[in-house]
Amino acid sequence: MSLPSNLNPDEASPPWLNKGDNSWQLTAATLVGLQSVPGLVILYGSIVKKKWAVNSAFMALYAFAAVLVCWVGWGYRMAFGDKFIHFLGMPNVSLDAQYLIEQAFLGYLPNATMIYFQFVFAAITLILVAGALLGRMNFLAWMLFVPLWLTFSYTITAYSIWCPEGWLSKKGIIDYSGGYVIHLSSGVAGFTAAYWVGPRTTKDKERFPPNNILLMLAGAGLLWMGWTGFNGGDPYTVSTDASLAVLNTHVCTATSLLTWLLLDIIFFGKPSVIGATQGMITGLVCITPAAGVVQGWAAILMGMMSGSIPWYTMMVLHKKIGLLKQVDDTMAVFHTHAVAGSLGGILTGLFAVPKLNRLFYLVDNWQHYIGFFYGLHTGHTTAGFKQLGIQLLGIVFVVLLNIFTTSVICLLIRLIIPLRLAEDELQTGDDAIHGEEAYALWGDGEKYESKLNSIYEEFPPPSKGGEVQMNQMA
Repeated sequence: MSLPSNLNPDEASPPWLNKGDNSWQLTAATLVGLQSVPGLVILYGSIVKKKWAVNSAFMALYAFAAVLVCWVGWGYRMAFGDKFIHFLGMPNVSLDAQYLIEQAFLGYLPNATMIYFQFVFAAITLILVAGALLGRMNFLAWMLFVPLWLTFSYTITAYSIWCPEGWLSKKGIIDYSGGYVIHLSSGVAGFTAAYWVGPRTTKDKERFPPNNILLMLAGAGLLWMGWTGFNGGDPYTVSTDASLAVLNTHVCTATSLLTWLLLDIIFFGKPSVIGATQGMITGLVCITPAAGVVQGWAAILMGMMSGSIPWYTMMVLHKKIGLLKQVDDTMAVFHTHAVAGSLGGILTGLFAVPKLNRLFYLVDNWQHYIGFFYGLHTGHTTAGFKQLGIQLLGIVFVVLLNIFTTSVICLLIRLIIPLRLAEDELQTGDDAIHGEEAYALWGDGEKYESKLNSIYEEFPPPSKGGEVQMNQMA
């Protein structure tokens, strides 16, 4: 049977290329890129104090550009190339045209598409790390941190979990779209780096009002909608599983946002916009490792837990555990990404449906990819226990790796240049660092202090006593 002329293979469209898959993969990658630029650029620039708006936004923009150059220079091959050592690929460039138009290691796509898709994931990971360091990190130190962390941390995690030759991949870990590789990694690395960089000024820690909540919501909206490509692109094909992943993503996120919002109302008496944004983010993070391999009802349950457990760790445990109080994690990435990412990984080990895993991984193996509850239900209890154990092993590996590599990188950078800005720069902010300011307006939010009664600036509200650290923001 003859094909329509536009589907006939030719030199530009070889027989292995699926035009529909390739089109969606490029679109999904661009959606993920928009989460960072302009999504997180806007969110970071608006959720911080006015004097840090330019610096915060530019940390994100710089990371996006720097990661791409490193990615095509050596990073992609280290994460997805030929095996070099047990947990890392061979460093090599990804710029030769012949290599770029050849078929990728998975899917019916050219290497160029796969490199672009995986780049936007690597970039957003570094930008999430930056969230923990806003408001005091030396920008020159950040310029060194980005390529070093990408090279010696991100590539190891990506190769181990996502590359078919990776040791955790071979064991059968389920990380659909980056709950481990992106979110747990960025949460732990951000928290660790924040420890070494040191805190913001006392004044900034005590008073850190967003300079534009409406713009913050615009950035958050781009982040949410961009997750359609984040989770919908990971089957590397336009499949039924991709559709399921997209729907589960939005269902879990909406449930998480509403859960967080209700807890804020019940305990603090006010529906906080910043809190709702945090609930949105924890929902997105939690569903990521499970998006296309769980039922819709499981996405609802995961949303309820991602809107409550990170809320509890942030609003209650944070004030009781000494290390959490000591480390100044500006955007609370430990809670919104490390806690929510770990939670998602564990729940994936409980709720993963064998049939859906076969649709995603294209394998028929009861020894891998079966959630614990389904193992109990079908009589494959050992396999269910094994899957849950692999999920927990992945968490331990990512946590230990990122504590070690991030600490070594920070200590090495500290030998060359201070990690933290000088005191005079900390007092001035953007103008001292970049010679530029975000707004040609007077004031830094203090004039309107009486009107800014967000529970994330004052915890609990005056009517109930107590206080909250403003550093607990999404």
